[in-house]
Amino acid sequence: MTVQLPGFLDAHVHLALIDPAGLAAGGISRVLDLGGWTPGSAGDAGRAADAGPEARFAGQFLGAPGGYPSRQAWAPTGSSCPVVGPADAAAAVARQAAAGASVIKVTLNSAAGPVLTADTLAAIVAAAHERMLPVAAHTEGAGQASAAFDAGVDLLAHTPFSEALPEKLLTAMAGRMTWISTLDIHGWGDPTSAFEVASDNLARFHAAGGRVLYGTDLGNGPLPVGLNRREIEALLACGLTPDEVLAALTADFPSRTPAHRAAGPDATGHRVTVIPGGRPTDPHELAGFIDWLLGARSVAAGSVPARSVSTRSLARPDLEDHHS
Repeated sequence: MTVQLPGFLDAHVHLALIDPAGLAAGGISRVLDLGGWTPGSAGDAGRAADAGPEARFAGQFLGAPGGYPSRQAWAPTGSSCPVVGPADAAAAVARQAAAGASVIKVTLNSAAGPVLTADTLAAIVAAAHERMLPVAAHTEGAGQASAAFDAGVDLLAHTPFSEALPEKLLTAMAGRMTWISTLDIHGWGDPTSAFEVASDNLARFHAAGGRVLYGTDLGNGPLPVGLNRREIEALLACGLTPDEVLAALTADFPSRTPAHRAAGPDATGHRVTVIPGGRPTDPHELAGFIDWLLGARSVAAGSVPARSVSTRSLARPDLEDHHS
């Protein structure tokens, strides 16, 4: 038996920093590029609709002049867009929208330089929301996750890892925001203190009903090109059930367009995920579930004979509706 599922999504990658050729063999059908790449700006091999993952992207990082990641060696030339003040926000957002971005990425990293002022950040969020584009934020440094929440940011590109969030703030975030996991970047299998902080925040966020997307920050260090066992183990350790991990992997691309208005490609895509063998029936056998899940492969939709497929219906979280 082969189980067929909606195409698995890695909701935080950097296509400009990796060779995406192995993503399909590693079970990933869809990717959200969160900064540094737009179609045609780097080699696009492996991204054709019939060969590589379906990609959505944020385009340039929007941040304060001289702020992260404009001075980082890894950041591709031209990948940052400085926003001086509120008056510049609409033009910066329009530039990304004109390039085809489906999400706007802002950076709030006080550990690496100046950050956007509160009024500039609010202006960026307002301009993006006028265009029905969600806003994702990289937050690093004390108070930056709170600043993103206060400005109306929709997604956190990373689980907050600089500080343990107060319960009141975390509960409020769970009612409105989506977090992208990216836990394994903190040590790549050798957990750091930031891993412990992030895991605690995510466990409490999830327990409060917060929405979680699977994401790895692929391109940041020695991460596997495809499903990441350590990321999945970390999500399960934070209290997500196997069904919730599957829901995080099969969620729609983040959007401010409600699901019932979304076009077909967002819901189905040109690739699906298939996993050989039946899923382990014991919900407590997590190691077996992970082993089964890591057998996933991405294939063209319709390429698997229907008689050999068991399609599993999942309760997919309403991650795309950020109207509230």
